[in-house]
Amino acid sequence: MNAPVPRTIAEYLKQLRAALRGADPAMIQDALYDAEEHLRAELAERGDGDEVAMLAEVVGSYGAPEEVAEIYRDQEVTVQRALRTPRTPPRRSLIGRFFGVAADPHTYGALFYMVLAMATGIFYFTWVMAGAGMSIGFSILIIGIPFLVLFIGTVRALSLVEGRIVETMLGVRMPRRPAYADRSLPWLKRIGAMFTDPRTWSTLLYMLLMLPLGVAYFVIMVTGICLSVSLAVAPWIALFVQHAEIGGIYVDGHAWPPHAWHVWMVPVISVIGILLLFTVMHLARGIGHLHGHLAKHLLVRCRESDV
Repeated sequence: MNAPVPRTIAEYLKQLRAALRGADPAMIQDALYDAEEHLRAELAERGDGDEVAMLAEVVGSYGAPEEVAEIYRDQEVTVQRALRTPRTPPRRSLIGRFFGVAADPHTYGALFYMVLAMATGIFYFTWVMAGAGMSIGFSILIIGIPFLVLFIGTVRALSLVEGRIVETMLGVRMPRRPAYADRSLPWLKRIGAMFTDPRTWSTLLYMLLMLPLGVAYFVIMVTGICLSVSLAVAPWIALFVQHAEIGGIYVDGHAWPPHAWHVWMVPVISVIGILLLFTVMHLARGIGHLHGHLAKHLLVRCRESDV
């Protein structure tokens, strides 16, 4: 059953939301923003403010909400294919799956994100704490409310930046457009909607969490990489550079355990280091997967009632 022809921009967007129900929330956010931008540009060009006539023309040119929704669903297939890592030959053996993590580009994206997360976490935490503190301090002055609105606006803008980082490095679909806001409402109601939007507060929570998470990610990554590489390389350096010994106890000039035992341990320790390195890669990929879903849950409207 076809929906009635929308008579206002708000009705058009409502029908578009309904047609996109069940789709990726990030894609829905982008579609609503793009549609509203197009419709309001068309209305501004007409100059008469007649939304009914404008929408009647737009349904024939831009497309009805159901048609636009179908176009976005088709485009999303292409986007998801682009985000997917290149397919590698299937590995059935446990050894193949274990070492195959090195061929996954998202592994290296997650490793780099774990390093970057410490810097972004410090910045986000500082920005939120400083902004919230100054907003509270200015609340007794006339500039308190405008400053708070500006601060919340910057936080929502930073969420888009973080979304682009997450999508690029972790391969999780994130919005490319700001959250949809009904521009037909008076500006006071729009400001009120911004403060009653759960995504505003979940974004603040995400930015506060990024500091402890960023520190933990950085420590795990640096410690794991340094330890594994050291175990893999250091024994060979100790063995061949200047005839160095690998530890041991010396009694009357004789080493115990004997030197031959040390030589036998060199490849064993090196193999342990290599195995640890691949374990760290698996851990990084798992952390990247979990963090991507955390970012999507807190930075995007994921509830069915919101879309």
